[in-house]
Amino acid sequence: MPSSTIDSNSSLLGISVILPVFNSQRTLSECLSSIDEQDYPKDLVQMVIVDGGSTDSTLTIARQAEGATIVRNWRRTGEAGKALGVKCAHNEILAFIDSDNVLDDPLWFRKMTKPFSDLKIVASEPLYYSRRQRDPAITRYCALIGANDPLAVYLGNHDRYCYFKRRWTGIAVEQKDNGEYLSVSLKGRILPTFGANGFLVRGDIVRRLVPNHFLFDIDLVQELARKGDFSIAKVKIGVVHLFASSLTLFVRKSYRRARDYWFYSRKGARSYQWKEQSRLQLLKFVLFSITIVPMAKDACTGYKSSPDTSWFFHPLACFLVLWVYSATFMTNLRTSLSGTRAG
Repeated sequence: MPSSTIDSNSSLLGISVILPVFNSQRTLSECLSSIDEQDYPKDLVQMVIVDGGSTDSTLTIARQAEGATIVRNWRRTGEAGKALGVKCAHNEILAFIDSDNVLDDPLWFRKMTKPFSDLKIVASEPLYYSRRQRDPAITRYCALIGANDPLAVYLGNHDRYCYFKRRWTGIAVEQKDNGEYLSVSLKGRILPTFGANGFLVRGDIVRRLVPNHFLFDIDLVQELARKGDFSIAKVKIGVVHLFASSLTLFVRKSYRRARDYWFYSRKGARSYQWKEQSRLQLLKFVLFSITIVPMAKDACTGYKSSPDTSWFFHPLACFLVLWVYSATFMTNLRTSLSGTRAG
């Protein structure tokens, strides 16, 4: 091995990959392969796979990951799996990788850990979602808007580059371009929704912050912001997020996201400041989704910026998200009123 490689490896940080799974056979093999193919010393990578009781072939696939620690998550949810994974991890850097993520660059770990040489950097995540032509149209669409939820784009709190907005977030943040990454200050009452789909963070800080049973990714960054003058690196690379292969799956995941938000909010378990988002922007999203024309215009703008037929899903995606969120809001309202009467 060349001496230059030895020298470069000697400065690398240990990584504990925390990978929650539940019936993840659709995407897990490709996810694990992309991790295994990383140009990173194997002895510096710990793999912790936390299973929520899968009933398909997920565990069979997981056991093929050499050296992986497989842990049973009796609470089943991904948030519980992440908290449990932190307790099992022992390396300096924790890498929260979801089972539907693919690291599409063999140097992904090296590029994502490089910003940690700056002690003020507490976490890193990709600036983009990678788009591959072989992926389903809805997956490509989500990569192009920089979010799995078009509402986040119109509220401006997304954290990946959006091709029709031509920016990675709509929230005013203090940032510095360091060439290979942006250094973004974790200041301000409202932050972008950092923390999901390929998120690396210093383990010593997280271990002091993680609650007993659940770790909500975007809430974790809110807690980091409260604890000190930290920054997060937005590294100029991408990650594939195999979000939805069909319309049914897109609606199902949107419903689950909204349902879980209201469930945990009633329990006081969430800290991200959703309620402080712009009501005017929310009203615009509602009106634009109903009238369709503004959303079609944005889709055309996006197509001109980065041509892909998946852009034509945008008006329908916005309408479906509006419908799902409205339905879950009404269900939550009825539940709250019932609880008030019972009390």
